[in-house]
Amino acid sequence: MRIKEFMAIAIVLAAGFAAAGTSAASVADRWTDEERELIGSLSISRLGPVPADPSNRVADDPRAVALGHRLFFDTRLSSTGAVACATCHDPARGFQDGTALAKGVGTTNRRTMPIASGAWSPWQFWDGRKDSQWAQALGPLESPVEHGGTRSQYARVILTYYRRQFEEIFGRLPSLDGIPEQAGPVADVVARAAWDALPRYTQDDITSIYVNIGKSIAAYERVIRHGRTRFDRFADALSSTGHEPAGVLSADESAGLRLFVGRAQCINCHNGPRFTDDFFHNTGVAAARGLPHDAGRALGATQVRDDEFNCLSRWSDAPRPACRELEFMIAEGPELERAFKTPSLRDVAGRAPYMHAGQLADLDAVIAHYDRAPSAPSGRSELKRLRLDARERAQLVAFLRTLSAPLDAPAGMLEPPR
Repeated sequence: MRIKEFMAIAIVLAAGFAAAGTSAASVADRWTDEERELIGSLSISRLGPVPADPSNRVADDPRAVALGHRLFFDTRLSSTGAVACATCHDPARGFQDGTALAKGVGTTNRRTMPIASGAWSPWQFWDGRKDSQWAQALGPLESPVEHGGTRSQYARVILTYYRRQFEEIFGRLPSLDGIPEQAGPVADVVARAAWDALPRYTQDDITSIYVNIGKSIAAYERVIRHGRTRFDRFADALSSTGHEPAGVLSADESAGLRLFVGRAQCINCHNGPRFTDDFFHNTGVAAARGLPHDAGRALGATQVRDDEFNCLSRWSDAPRPACRELEFMIAEGPELERAFKTPSLRDVAGRAPYMHAGQLADLDAVIAHYDRAPSAPSGRSELKRLRLDARERAQLVAFLRTLSAPLDAPAGMLEPPR
């Protein structure tokens, strides 16, 4: 075929594709098989059912879900009567608070992490110092800058306001007559002394109630999932047909996706349907001014190994073989210094500011940081310079904005209980 004839046919074909609303590039299979496979692996459709939590026997008990829903919004679970789990994990903000540092009865040293689809993660918090959602829920309750309360206070709340619901799930409650109003193994010296003065069996009775508060809150959190986004529609169509679906992503969003799974290397850590590898990485993020040194996973690994409520503890419902993540975790090494958990990128556009202490104000700053790959303030950053131009950085941001959608949860679970 002569060149002029070939060009004439190409022009006719291109006009036909445009008329049909489909680009010539998409029909010509511009995505490689590897790219299509990677993109398909990111779809929410690949997430599957909520994994079991053998450490929490009531994890999927509807009664525990209902109780946990109430406890999640109850400000009586704080020293001031003004702070609930929902104070920082605000459902209206995607279960985070939009501040650089979380604010409870005081101010913490880290950014609030969202909880949607957290049941799939083996580690909780930025440093992974907890290995279940129920153990995570207990930490803030005793933190002097989050809820600021004590185990005896929380036991009193259950005995006074939730006895019937609690006993339906966990069995008969002890009377605990005369226990101190504030007693627990906390930093407050008066509350700690009151705790140490209690008999061991009374401490265990109180701690059992405390643990089951956490397990109920975790049961509630397990029903909060990410919703289906524009990207998921695109990924599912691309996987099933081999071609880009028309009108789902813009040209810049599609180009950003190509960078995400390719040259920008985002998918190395932000992979799978939740866009996270659930591991810990040092990405050279600057230290936040005025805060103490944060060692990240280097300290978190030690804390979860020694945690009173970890999967291997006496408060866990799991048999030992079910605790493999904990038993075989990487517990030490220079790579853990200032390594922080990879957050999910779902709904990321609504979660500014970014990083573990809110150091980066917006997505443009985040992409610029990864492109620049600065040295880490301690430890060694895993990043290497990407050398993206301004348009490519904007395309990555455009793609990240396609990952937003309303959360998926049973009716009424995203609002305070009535």
